[in-house]
Amino acid sequence: MSDHEHGPDCGCPNCGDPRSMDFLDKYLTVWIFLAMGIGVGLGYVAPGIVDPIQEYHLVEIGLIAMMYPPLAKVNYGRLPRVFSAWRVLSLSLIQNWLIGPTLMFLLAVIFFSGLVPPFPAHPEYFLGLIFIGMARCIAMVLVWNDLADGSSEYAAGLVAFNSVFQIVTYGVYIWFFALFLPPLLGMDALVAGIGTFDITVTQVFWAIAIFLGIPFAGGILTRFGGVRSKGEEWYEEKFVPKISPVTLLALLFTVVVMFATQGENILAQPGDVVWIAVPLTIYFVVMFLVSFAMGRGIGADYSTTTAIGFTAASNNFELAIAVAVAVFGVGSGVAFATVIGPLIEVPVLLALVNVAVYFQQKFDWAGYETGQLTEPMATIDDSTPETATDDD
Repeated sequence: MSDHEHGPDCGCPNCGDPRSMDFLDKYLTVWIFLAMGIGVGLGYVAPGIVDPIQEYHLVEIGLIAMMYPPLAKVNYGRLPRVFSAWRVLSLSLIQNWLIGPTLMFLLAVIFFSGLVPPFPAHPEYFLGLIFIGMARCIAMVLVWNDLADGSSEYAAGLVAFNSVFQIVTYGVYIWFFALFLPPLLGMDALVAGIGTFDITVTQVFWAIAIFLGIPFAGGILTRFGGVRSKGEEWYEEKFVPKISPVTLLALLFTVVVMFATQGENILAQPGDVVWIAVPLTIYFVVMFLVSFAMGRGIGADYSTTTAIGFTAASNNFELAIAVAVAVFGVGSGVAFATVIGPLIEVPVLLALVNVAVYFQQKFDWAGYETGQLTEPMATIDDSTPETATDDD
């Protein structure tokens, strides 16, 4: 994080002000929608492309590649302070494991249970949303946070923190929200014929190990190896700027191949895509705004608040899709609903990046120091101890 106040006239290269962005960053929204269009077009005119995408794990490769630069930027020496920030960690737990799952369950009930007119019952889409809502994000959140100038240390720390809980709780949450609650609320038909979900701890662990563990290990090795051999200044000023474009290029590549795998389905069922997109969009927007407000409410600085907001607003679609396909099959409505998830997340979360940048410039962040990892220049003097901005 930079050691000055950002604003509309800031020329800092790390600031979110659009005038300080390079060409790729400045028109990212355009590139995203072009990538989406190219992907859908490829999937529709050349459906055979889906097989090599799946065979060579191109989506997975793209996800890992786009997560590497943000994790290589993390100053891992600061993580002990991140994990000692009990207010930030407690807030993240509440957002991710209480508010998020409950909100997604309520949206699934409203749109797909058949209890709320004029929406008819659609059990498979109901279960698809439950699978998404219970899987907390471990991947794209790092990209959105990085684009919005959020704290790389807090984003990495919160993702790792929530991943530990996810290994243990994902199957339990699916059982509670998909099997236990619906019958209590008179929605037995939504889970009729389904006795249990075969979701193992090992299955969740391997999903996290692949999509988080690989780029995390790469980031750690790069940081310590680069700093030790070339020094901190070279690493921050030379190496990091060179690898930063990899995130956006890998994101565009991932969007193309991800949309290509669903090109035919998207064009064949546009009404269902929109229907599923509505509750997901509501979820992303509400979770981000509420979480951002809660972060600011505890006095967190901008970079920390942004990391809190994006960590809570995103979901682990890779895990949701893998489990849905394993339990119900690739052609099921449950799997279709989970696949629509990342297709909606990309444009909505990209829009929320712009919202975060707007909040950065609009609000006065002076005095918001909870979770801050660097000392503001204006407060540094001989009488101010280094721990003055510690979270606790």
